[in-house]
Amino acid sequence: MDEPFQHAPIGIVEVSTDGAVTAINEAARSLIDADDAVDSPLAEVVPRSVDDSLLGAFEGTATDTSFEEYFPDLDRWLAVSVVPVDDGGVVYLQDVTERRRYSQSVERLRRERKRTDVIEAVLSDVLAELVGATSRAEIAETIARALGETDLYEFAWVGERDIGSDDLVVRAVAGETGDTFAAIRDALDDDAVRTVEERAVERGCLQTVQPLADDPQVAESVRIAAFADGVQSGLAIPLAYGSNVHGVVGVYAGGTDAFADRERASFETVGEVAGFAVTAARNRQLLLSDSVAELTFDVGDGSVLSRLSRSLDARVTLDGLVPHGGDALLCFVSIEDADVEAVEAVAVDIDGIEAVRTIRGSESDCTVELAVCGSTPLLAVSSLGGTVRRASFERGAGRLVVELPPDGDVRRVADTVSREYDMEFVAKEQRDRSVTTAREFRDELNDRLTERQRTVLRTAYLADYFESPRGSTAEQVAASLDITGSTLLHHLRAGERKLLDVYLDGDT
Repeated sequence: MDEPFQHAPIGIVEVSTDGAVTAINEAARSLIDADDAVDSPLAEVVPRSVDDSLLGAFEGTATDTSFEEYFPDLDRWLAVSVVPVDDGGVVYLQDVTERRRYSQSVERLRRERKRTDVIEAVLSDVLAELVGATSRAEIAETIARALGETDLYEFAWVGERDIGSDDLVVRAVAGETGDTFAAIRDALDDDAVRTVEERAVERGCLQTVQPLADDPQVAESVRIAAFADGVQSGLAIPLAYGSNVHGVVGVYAGGTDAFADRERASFETVGEVAGFAVTAARNRQLLLSDSVAELTFDVGDGSVLSRLSRSLDARVTLDGLVPHGGDALLCFVSIEDADVEAVEAVAVDIDGIEAVRTIRGSESDCTVELAVCGSTPLLAVSSLGGTVRRASFERGAGRLVVELPPDGDVRRVADTVSREYDMEFVAKEQRDRSVTTAREFRDELNDRLTERQRTVLRTAYLADYFESPRGSTAEQVAASLDITGSTLLHHLRAGERKLLDVYLDGDT
């Protein structure tokens, strides 16, 4: 080989007519990790590629050809050109690994983006249907059908925590389940193993297994069935709202990397919305029930409001509460025998109370708004589909009365709050609620409003004052009634207060 070819930047290998290497330059030696190559057969000098195209080009006389192939032993992509010459052929080699891997990365990202778009469209449809779902059974069917009957996944199933225990029971399933789902269902009854769905419920977060057959935490019967069915990935999505996990969705797919990070983030959103939908369905059931199950608990000194009553040596009564995102609550409480300054001074030292705002107060009592953060029994009751009807605290202890639908998960609520908080279940009572018709509601409100308040409210309503954006300003409505703006706002506030009294007062 001539001196210039010895130092060329690309690999050059000269091959005789009988397939032996007659010369090789330094670049080629480096590319194919060859030392003593001269006089050795080409097949022993150059490692085999995936398709063995190079050796094929030297079967008989050398063939003029060019190609790019992956060489596993080298972990490299090489661009190969074979040029026939009178006494054999010359092979030119160039490392194109970086370019090929860049192209593969771009193509992989393109495929992932396309798949993500399809998945997000499916999940968007799921979310839209969940908004209109009115029962837990409808929610389960909606999720299973939307995910299990697409081409993206093999099947999906929805499980819910059984009444009185943490066991999962199947509520809905859709798709080509094969033998895999039967194996999962059997594993749910086996205390010796934990399914990925059970782990998701216990931990309250997404769980992924891919490839499924290689995960030792998955029951062997499930792995065998999944291998036979061609199922290689599994995802478990907890249906959670607040600190409570209502159930789980199991989704299974054929690929070994079916659930990328971006997809998992979208599925987390589905789990949160579905958890909220389940809670809303339970609350709707409570709202529409003619009778309720009333549960009474004694509360120990671990509660935020119990500690507040002990520190103030005062009686603390819960007037109402409003969930405020995540694990936060706004608690409106009345406090006897304590002024605002004392409440503010004590509250800052109680873990869980983030802020205090005065609603009204005097020297002997006050009403304040407490921003309470962290896991509390009040929040747990709400997330479990119950309503806190009454709560009062004195000298570091209290009593909490909760309402649930008559067919609600009474035992689970009692077990959960008693186990996780400093509370003791005292009694359960079935109580009928009086049914107020829409006419009765209007009649009662009409009796409470003055003639002037009714006139102002109706005029403002018809003038689109309550719309957004407003069709009329306060000044315009006041001018049409020939009153001042301040008088209008006075009558509006008084009328709105009476309307809210009738709507929100639980004793009405």
